[in-house]
Amino acid sequence: MIDARRIEEAGLNALQTQRQLFHDGWLLRVSPGSAKRARSVSACFGSTLPLEDKIAHCERVYAGRELPALFRITPFDRPDGLDAALARRGYLAFDRTLVLAAELVGAALPAPDAEGVTLVEPSIDAFVDAVGALRGSPPGQRDAHRERLSHSPLDGRRLVALEDGEPVAAGKAAREGELVGVFDVVTAERARGRGIATALVARLLARAWERGARVAYLQVDAGNAPALAVYRKLGFSTSYEYHYRGREG
Repeated sequence: MIDARRIEEAGLNALQTQRQLFHDGWLLRVSPGSAKRARSVSACFGSTLPLEDKIAHCERVYAGRELPALFRITPFDRPDGLDAALARRGYLAFDRTLVLAAELVGAALPAPDAEGVTLVEPSIDAFVDAVGALRGSPPGQRDAHRERLSHSPLDGRRLVALEDGEPVAAGKAAREGELVGVFDVVTAERARGRGIATALVARLLARAWERGARVAYLQVDAGNAPALAVYRKLGFSTSYEYHYRGREG
């Protein structure tokens, strides 16, 4: 049976940053990179202080680091009224995201090949550079990405798809016991629709299975129909969803 709360915890573990602190059970991450999970509040670990005071404290922490105050709203938030309280303070909901999960069965794992590409396992630096090039990330975001990968305590695997020596897709897996998360999946626009991402993710899952993973999870924008089609093909279904709240601009 797939435990959604355990997946949420594993997802937080999979994205490590040294720039974080706890406040009364809330996790405040203040990494300046592009990943919103690394620069937002996760409120799923409990709460005892007055809600309005806690929100105000978070706003001061992020303002002090010249970052916008972002809150990641999940079904596991404590207290339950956080989403409504933020709405009253003028925070807008955006970026609805689906968390998909699948039980892995080794013999049934698909292993398609993408014609014309080679899958390689790069170093962290090479992987960050490939992902950054595919996303068009500026140097500061690449540095933050590199920091998170370098300090992760999980069993990580990275893959880059090369065509004529150039990266056309990338993705990584982070395994924690029987759970494996798939992250940083990106494909060059010119290479989409050719099954490259399907092959890359399938390879990551097959290797995770060999190392003991039995449940896989990933996060995808609810409006990303091409990515959802890839993941549904691989047996993923929606476990839960989340969204962010932030002030306009």
